[in-house]
Order: sequence, then structure tokens, then C-alpha cells
Amino acid sequence: MNVLILGNGGREHAFAYKISQSKKLENLYIAPGNAGTSLCGTNVDISASDFEGIKNFVWKNNIDMVVVGPEDPLVKGIYDFFKNDEVLKDIAIIGPSKAGAQLEGSKDFSKEFMIRHKIPTARYQTFNKDTLQEGLKFLETLSPPYVLKADGLAAGKGVVIPNTLDEAKKELTEMLAHAKFGNASAKVVIEEFLKGIELSVFVLTDGKNYKILPAAKDYKRIGEGDVGLNTGGMGAVSPVPFADADFIKKVEERVAIPTLKGLQQEGIVYKGFIFIGLMNCDGEPQVIEYNCRMGDPETEVVIPRIKTDLLELFEAVATENLHNIKLEVDERIATTVMLVSGGYPEDYEKNKTITGLDKTHDSIIFHAGTKLDGTNVVTNGGRVIAITSFGNSMEEAIGKSMKNAEIISYDKKNYRKDIGQDLMKLEKVKH
Repeated sequence: MNVLILGNGGREHAFAYKISQSKKLENLYIAPGNAGTSLCGTNVDISASDFEGIKNFVWKNNIDMVVVGPEDPLVKGIYDFFKNDEVLKDIAIIGPSKAGAQLEGSKDFSKEFMIRHKIPTARYQTFNKDTLQEGLKFLETLSPPYVLKADGLAAGKGVVIPNTLDEAKKELTEMLAHAKFGNASAKVVIEEFLKGIELSVFVLTDGKNYKILPAAKDYKRIGEGDVGLNTGGMGAVSPVPFADADFIKKVEERVAIPTLKGLQQEGIVYKGFIFIGLMNCDGEPQVIEYNCRMGDPETEVVIPRIKTDLLELFEAVATENLHNIKLEVDERIATTVMLVSGGYPEDYEKNKTITGLDKTHDSIIFHAGTKLDGTNVVTNGGRVIAITSFGNSMEEAIGKSMKNAEIISYDKKNYRKDIGQDLMKLEKVKH
């Protein structure tokens, strides 16, 4: 098979790494890709949202399957673009339809969907510029901290959690009256804060059948001890010790199955990943959010644990044969540590030369924000490299990642040294 992956981050490098091992693969292309994906296949200089450019490339290169990494092309309707085109309609697309991608594209839509299908989630209300005063009053009915979410896509930065009522009112006014997140915050969802431990569960579905993939926990804040600004993710761990078989069974019965049934009832075509962002509230799952694609950096710990041929899984999604495939998972623990640019998630510089990549061992190095500059690999984003390691214990896996985090070097490199520490403490308390 000839496969095209869309995207240029760590998630897409993880897909490329796994797909490149498939016996079914003939040629692998990544658009636009990064310095790491070029080690697995051929990078193509086309934006993941340039549908016409993608169409021409797919046609000229006899592409059989397109794997969509990021949310933007999905929310813009790349699935529908392919299926409504005479030339492209038979090409397999891994990713939901535009209607399905609304689970991520609109926080308001996804909350209404959860309420309609009785999926456990926090109490909420949605407001716009005209109902700002009512929004300010609604905040007064909640206890701190407060959760404010821009309705649309805001590059992972549209969720604000103020600790005081005054801050919350100021943030809501910024978002609605002053378009803090542009058009994404034309509507804002306010919901009650859930207390618990956060995790992500991933479902792969062909629209009828599904597989529950390994769960993961990522670390969003820039600072150790989970302080500071939110980022796209500073590291991740899979499996999650507090998400045992009983908890995952609850997630399957109360969240995954009702979500899939809801999509079917509403006639929404969905062939791809459903990322379920959850809070474990005293052993009970509550849904925080859906995403219509794999998370990043969770992909860098989930995909390496999948032993089944990924291309075979994707082919089964396209042909609605997922029930015929056995999902095999590596029992070991996988951890990833993200190296980021100095200053990230605020202003940071690019084009810093990266050294030491060839001196790492015992880890898989996934490139997130990198590019080639001649023969040099240079930084090209806020999150630069994800270092994934396996271990029979979390300590062992983290130890390997941390060792290699020291070896890889570039100007103003930053990373969290406490990834997984909270989970290891939990484990000790349990035993």
C-alpha cells in the first residue's frame, strides 16, 4: 500500500515509525513531516490543510490511504472532501467526517452530545457576546476553580482555569467581549470543576466496531509539580496505574459504547480515533472533552505499545472489519519526556541546532518541532523532541528517557524532570 500521513508533529512521527514497519507498506509519504519523519518515509512539502495540493499528490502517487494526524483538516472536512470527489472517493481516509470532527471542533456541540446520550460529564452552560451578563451571573453559582473553554479550536490553548471569581469574570469578558482567542471564543462553555486525576482513553472505530487502545496520562503544565502555563503536553505515561481493568470497563460501558451508538443514531460517519479526555473522580469516569484524533504526546507512548500491524488496523477501519483484527499490546510501561524550546509556551526562538541525537540509546526519539537545515537538524517549534522509553517499571522507563534528555542538546533546551513521579508516589501509597 502507498500511504500518506498528514501532519508534522510527534504524533505523525509515531504513526510513520509504526507504519514503516508494516509488511503491507510499499511507499510512505508525510506532508509536510519533520526531520524525524524523513527517516521513515518521504516528506512532501504540502500543508495538511491544503486539500487541492493533497488531492493532486494523492492522484499522481497512487495513494491508497490517507492517515490524518491533526484536528484542523478533520474539522475543515477533509473526509467529506475525499468522499464527495469522483477521483478520490475510493481512497481510505483514517479520520472522521466533518460532522464527527465537531466533537472536537465545537465544545458546545460535544457537551450537548454528551447530555443527549447520557454520557457522564460536568454541569455546564454556553454563552456568547450577547449573553455575557448571564455568563457572569452563572459563574457566581459555581465554586472555584472555574473552567472556561473557548468553543472552537484554539491550538490547545482555549481552556482557562481561574482560581477566583474575579479572575473568572475577567477571563470570560476577555474571551467574549475582546475575542481573546479570536473566532474560537465567539462562544464560551463554562463548566463546573471536577476533582480527580486526569487521563486519556483512546478508541479506534470503523463506525460500527471498535478497539479500546491503551490509556495514557499526559502532563500539560510547563513547570514541575504541575505549575505554570498550559502547554501542548510535556510528557506522558502508559498504562495508567489508577486506570485498572474495572475502571476501563466503566469507561467502555458508560462512555465509549454510548458515544459510538450516539454517532450511529445521529447518522454521523466516524472512521478513526476518538480521544476521550477523562477525570477519574473516586473511581468514576467523567468526560472532560473529546478530540477527533490521537493526542500528542500520548501517541508517542500509546502507538509504540501496539504490537499489531498498524496498517492492518487502519485497513480494517476503512473496510469496517475491525472486529476481525486482534489487538495485541506490549505489557511494559512506556514513558515519554518532551524537550521544548526555551520560553515555550510563550515566545521562543527557532532554528537552534540539535546535537546528540546519534548518541542516544535505549529510547525511541520522536521529532515534534524539527526540520532539516542542510545536514543539521534544527528546532522548528515549541515542543521539539519526545523521548519514549520502555521499562518493566515506571522508574526504569523514566530513567532511560531522562538519561537521553541530558544527551540531546540545543540552546535553551527545557524539559520537566518529574514526569511520572506523581504516579510512582500513588503506587507506593497503594502498596
